[in-house]
Amino acid sequence: METKFDIVVIGSGPGGYASAIRCSQLGYKTALVEKYKALGGTCTNVGCIPTKALLDSTEHYHTAETKFATHGILTGKLSLDFKQLIKRKGEVVEQNIAGLNFLMKKNKIEVFEGIGSFLNNSELNVKHNDGNSTKITSTYFIIATGSKPATIPGVEIDKQRIITSTEALSLPEKPKSIVIIGGGVIGVEMASIYARIGVEITIIEYFDSLIPTMDKDLGKELKKIFTKQNIKILLSHKVQSAKNNGKNATVSFLDASNNPQEITADYCLVAVGRKPYTEGLGLENTNIEVDTKGRIVTNEKLQTKAENIYAIGDVVAGAMLAHKAEEEGIFVAETINGQKPHINYKLIPGVVYTWPEVASVGYTEEELKEKGIEYRVGKFPFSASARARAAMEKDGFSKILSDPKYGELLGMHVIGPRAADLIAQGVIGMEYEVTDEDMFRISYAHPTYSETLKEAYMIASGQGAINI
Repeated sequence: METKFDIVVIGSGPGGYASAIRCSQLGYKTALVEKYKALGGTCTNVGCIPTKALLDSTEHYHTAETKFATHGILTGKLSLDFKQLIKRKGEVVEQNIAGLNFLMKKNKIEVFEGIGSFLNNSELNVKHNDGNSTKITSTYFIIATGSKPATIPGVEIDKQRIITSTEALSLPEKPKSIVIIGGGVIGVEMASIYARIGVEITIIEYFDSLIPTMDKDLGKELKKIFTKQNIKILLSHKVQSAKNNGKNATVSFLDASNNPQEITADYCLVAVGRKPYTEGLGLENTNIEVDTKGRIVTNEKLQTKAENIYAIGDVVAGAMLAHKAEEEGIFVAETINGQKPHINYKLIPGVVYTWPEVASVGYTEEELKEKGIEYRVGKFPFSASARARAAMEKDGFSKILSDPKYGELLGMHVIGPRAADLIAQGVIGMEYEVTDEDMFRISYAHPTYSETLKEAYMIASGQGAINI
């Protein structure tokens, strides 16, 4: 087995595999090191892909339960095969892993299974699961080892009753109740999955809004929608501890008035974010530095303090998003190649795959206020959309923020059906500095969800909306 390479990528998540493929395309002899048997990292195995598979499955069930009769579709008594739900999720994951294996072979990328640990700036020891080791040398290295679930003081994850999203994706049977610590992206997506199939859900969030890093209007609207779905939401509450009782778990917390409270549920799901994963990498044997949050320090080229070693994705600063990691992986490959690629981090969209979906790109209204930047707001509800009414999807809105002088787009925030797809238009508009007037002057098919964007652009530009 060859052990000398031009570029070695450590970690096979979206950032790692995208980077390895691009390196190979550019003519570099490339290797990929992955500690697990399956390629794909967190996103493919226990994150983005399985979560979306379950979100889609449970949305089908919820639609059948709550909307089919209105459409004139009578199913009789509805039932749920929870084991099949989980099995189907696993099949989707396996299909994606098979695709990645094919891409590695197609691009002639050597894959090493094992834990990669730096011996120095140019050598990596890979310890295999059978106990043997392989020493690899390379001109360049790209660290893409991702992240793992974080927790808070007083809450110890035992993977039995106090769990993370990883365990929540493969529960042995449908629970009766779950208390979720954290109302961010992971927390609300997991809440959606289980609430749709009749599980009693309580979200405990420290901040005063759900999805607190996104535009506040989105969090307010999502809270309204979740409340209609019988999800209990406790905002401005501080969790103190969680205890495994054997058959259930008890979470103790302080309410908004600082009064001690507790709640018991079948499971306590900890969804308070993720932290960089660099354990066992042997960074101490290199010139690489980490910051106080455990993130690898890089420059604008994503180059570490060791000039031949780069780092991307969740192990560096910035949003922990699969598509951000992919962009960075390709960026680094092309940078090593002498090209001058570009990433505008403000234009990397964020998406929450609840239903309705939530998507955001650019500045939030709160950020513009904080920076003292003048702006106009165009906001149009899906309840006024003919397409949304026909589909019984009237919750949510499209919101546009634009510059009052030139009409330049500053931000787009959507909560509604297919928001994850609609947000791409905002990314394009902002990347190429298109104005709000330019965006409403183009033709939109009728009836479509995208017309809510057209109306929001019109309102932001100062022209009244045309009700659709």
